[in-house]
Amino acid sequence: MILTVTPNPALDYTVELDEPLEAGTVVRTDGARVDAGGKGINVSQYLHALGSETAASGFLGEPFGRVLADELAESGFETAFVSVEESTRLNQTILATDGEYKINQNGPHVSERALDDLLSRVSERGPPSLVVGGSLPPGVSADDIDRLAAAGDWATTVDVGGEMLADLAGDYALCKPNREELAAATGMATDNVDDCIAAAEALRETGYERVIASLGGDGAVLVGPNGAFVADALDVDVVDTVGAGDSLLAGVLAAYDGGADDATALATGVAVSSRVVGTAGTSVPDLDGIEDVRDGVHVHRR
Repeated sequence: MILTVTPNPALDYTVELDEPLEAGTVVRTDGARVDAGGKGINVSQYLHALGSETAASGFLGEPFGRVLADELAESGFETAFVSVEESTRLNQTILATDGEYKINQNGPHVSERALDDLLSRVSERGPPSLVVGGSLPPGVSADDIDRLAAAGDWATTVDVGGEMLADLAGDYALCKPNREELAAATGMATDNVDDCIAAAEALRETGYERVIASLGGDGAVLVGPNGAFVADALDVDVVDTVGAGDSLLAGVLAAYDGGADDATALATGVAVSSRVVGTAGTSVPDLDGIEDVRDGVHVHRR
């Protein structure tokens, strides 16, 4: 069981326009969609599609939290959210002919009581693997993530911003920065793959057993107790990069959950990510046959 925690989930509302967005004008459209969003939630959705047992947790508040919960119920995996008094955030994206406009809310304030409730909820389930991902809402700090990681025997993975990775003081099984987050967490250059490996090794020394960094066109690296591994990016037509990092992490975790070694886990993550970036939109693509894609990923030790 892999339990994901999304401290600051969002209801993602996306509108597509056939004309520019101009002040003082009314624009009408039929192109709109609503999706459950947040890194931990995304990871659970990909894990579920890969056949791994997973459940999603975090904080939800009315009224948008109820809509988000209904969206997740249709996905078919378990949820264990904690209620908060203020509403879950509504993040809005407007796709117009003159550009993309995004408005993201900060999220609801989370009380100490809600934090205690989350800790109890996670402890009741006692998952072997715990994933904490995404931004933090008001009232939640790095200390709270450290507290959650130390509260049980679970192996904790974090997928948070670079500055937050530097602030965490606990011991973690894995973290998954991208190139920019790796630089922010370490203050080191990440201009090429060798730079990224050196930065990942430095980050490991601060309390992370394994560091997996997504590098876009340069593929991905995994640095851990068994050394450094590099996976080349697959040659695919990139349609949409939304979900690339979350799907990479889900593929890695699903592989580890099945007993894979580091090289196989990294290759699986790259394979899943390649399938996702080749598909438009935020919905989870068909991941059947991902093992065949994985076998085509070139992984080498550095």
